[in-house]
Amino acid sequence: MKLERIVQVAPTDEDRALALQSMAFAADPVMRWLFPDPKEYLASFPGFARVFGGRAFEHDTAFATGEFGGISLWLPPGVHADGDAVAAFFRANVADAKQDDLFETLEQMDAYHIDEPHWYLAVIGVDPAQQGQGLGAALLAHTLSVSDEQGLPAYLESSNPANISLYQRHGFEVLGEIRNGAAPTVYPMLRQRR
Repeated sequence: MKLERIVQVAPTDEDRALALQSMAFAADPVMRWLFPDPKEYLASFPGFARVFGGRAFEHDTAFATGEFGGISLWLPPGVHADGDAVAAFFRANVADAKQDDLFETLEQMDAYHIDEPHWYLAVIGVDPAQQGQGLGAALLAHTLSVSDEQGLPAYLESSNPANISLYQRHGFEVLGEIRNGAAPTVYPMLRQRR
């Protein structure tokens, strides 16, 4: 396997990056529970990615594999998603019947999220046509090397149990399981400082 080149996503490529993320999450358990109708999912996912991880574009911490086969949106230390914007997005775009389970899940995610300075992987995804080629691993290794240089931990929530082994290979450990009503399980994961 060749060494994958990682590039910073330029502001002009933000829509391209979000389109790729939409493809990557099309079978994600949590995303498809939130947006089960394909048309609704395609219309809603870019907005979700923007409110949840879009600050990565502002802080030059949105990364792509060289040919845009994979994208990661990292929030650097001290940068957080706008919680009010996240809540407003979900209230406006998710069915009322799912709101209680969703907001309880978000509350528990917040409880697991570490308080000390850290790198937060908000969103990572690989084009389904290119999965299994090491692109996700390359994206993880790129920013984890920065967190290691800074002596900082990294944190994420996995919305798909199929991805947990990838994160574990990169030093993340599952902190617990977040389950609420009909919502799929979310797995908070921490990689200790190195």
